[in-house]
Amino acid sequence: MDLKKEESLYIAQLYKRFPLTIVKGEGVYVYDDEGNRYLDFAGGIAVNSLGYAHPKIIEALTSQARELIHISNLYYTKPQVELAKKLVQLTDLDKVFFCNSGTEAIEASLKFSRRWGKDKGKFKFISAVNSFHGRTMGSLSVTGQRKYQEPFEPLIDGVTFIIYNDSDALNEELKKGDYAAVILEPIQGEGGVNPARREFLELARYLCDRYDTLLIFDEVQTGIGRTGAMFAFQNFGVTPDILALAKGLGGGFPIGATIINDKVAQTLHYGDHASTFGGNPLATAVANAVLEEIEKILPRIKEVGGFLEDCLKGKISRLSNVLEIRGIGLIYGIDVKTNARDICERCIKEGLLVITCGNNTVRLVPPLIINEQEIEKGVYILEKVLKEEK
Repeated sequence: MDLKKEESLYIAQLYKRFPLTIVKGEGVYVYDDEGNRYLDFAGGIAVNSLGYAHPKIIEALTSQARELIHISNLYYTKPQVELAKKLVQLTDLDKVFFCNSGTEAIEASLKFSRRWGKDKGKFKFISAVNSFHGRTMGSLSVTGQRKYQEPFEPLIDGVTFIIYNDSDALNEELKKGDYAAVILEPIQGEGGVNPARREFLELARYLCDRYDTLLIFDEVQTGIGRTGAMFAFQNFGVTPDILALAKGLGGGFPIGATIINDKVAQTLHYGDHASTFGGNPLATAVANAVLEEIEKILPRIKEVGGFLEDCLKGKISRLSNVLEIRGIGLIYGIDVKTNARDICERCIKEGLLVITCGNNTVRLVPPLIINEQEIEKGVYILEKVLKEEK
């Protein structure tokens, strides 16, 4: 079977795949169909928080599958309620809506914001230039990148984009008084791994309170330990009204969550929103297992993230091909002079998986279980490739 040919015949051509067929994974390594092993600094695009074939995930999957995979949200299920309780306790928010992906979590965030703002006459949104919130029509409408938006215009109206970290621009817009919500990534992921300034997020919180506007944080990529805190917003000391999660929450199993405070929850009514598969017993059982493990290793993630930062500063930052390095914890972006995708393909040949983001950025989002020796190995390969790229 020619898998690449079959893929082109039967799968919609929406993904620019690397020339690699992955058949299994273990720990922080994956293996191709020829038996070659690759150190994974891509983590399934920041999804595989506990790496591959983690025993706790396998145990949760198999034990729950023997009992109940799906029943619908017309009935109560224990894993769903347990997960909601954990997320509320961890975020200091109040209620949870479960779905199946990050873009669905964003769609729910936008919809809940409009429901909250309806009686106030507020339906508009503020987002940031270079942001990424998903590819469905609502999430795409608040994504601040023209290359994604243009083929699908006209999009949902009522969205204003400001420069990320521009406090004056945010103030000028919000004082108009007709915005339902501001949606921000504490760290822009797809936009190039751009962290917010603390004072920008603090002011966003203050202004949203002042002008009666909701603050949404998109932590689809940065939530669940990625930054060394359980949620990136905790690094800044700023709590949103709505929090969108996915990716690392399921450790590879599809799940999303939109977490809201009481003032938003009180405006929702039966039937305002729903998801057939959202919060199903299998997904929530896995997410419970993931959260339990992440809570245990959170101090270790911060420690290893500091080690990665030191390695990047010591080995990578001074290379002639490198323009800038940004990040925190176990999410980093490296701006390069040469083609970022070419660097990714060269790394594959050397046994390392990395991915791109932004205009020309190499992104590092390894599994959160990675150790210092594995980081040293990955940085060594990356250094070698960057030195060779002219």
